Amino acid sequence: MFEKLLEWDQETLIYLNNLGAKQFDSFWLITTNFLTWIPLFLFMIILLFRMYNRKEGFWVFLSFLSMLIIVTIIIFFTKEYFGRLRPVNDSGLHNLLRVLIKPSDYSFISGHAASSFSIATLTMLYLKRKMKWSYLLLIWPILFSFSRMYLGVHYPLDILAGMLIGILSGWVFYRMHQKFIAPYIM
Repeated sequence: MFEKLLEWDQETLIYLNNLGAKQFDSFWLITTNFLTWIPLFLFMIILLFRMYNRKEGFWVFLSFLSMLIIVTIIIFFTKEYFGRLRPVNDSGLHNLLRVLIKPSDYSFISGHAASSFSIATLTMLYLKRKMKWSYLLLIWPILFSFSRMYLGVHYPLDILAGMLIGILSGWVFYRMHQKFIAPYIM
């Protein structure tokens, strides 16, 4: 069964990656770059500080920082533990994929998916009562994650695992804030 799952993973990646076309390559290369999203990060920070007073805004920001540190540690150790080659570095797949970039670290789990879904989830949870449209923030991690398959540097299971870790991390840090910090902020 596990072998079937890995086979599906490879076939799905090859299919999705080969949907790409040269005229879209620039868009996905820009989309996959963290620097592209700095204006969105600044926008989220401004929104959070506008929705919360200075003291609570500080604690909200601290929860983001703490979460990102934990998620980064999880990503690092998971990649090292599983040691799964990136599709572009797998000699059996290399000729079947459109290769635009070639990172050398491991594939499982997607750090792009884990970090972006954690940030978007936590932001959405903090803003959900104050801004009905906060769920639109999920567009960012979806695009960000898909870019990794378009570029052939992650398998779908890498993305799904990263997404689950990100969503779970965002939810856990929000619940911890609500339980241990929010009741004591005046």
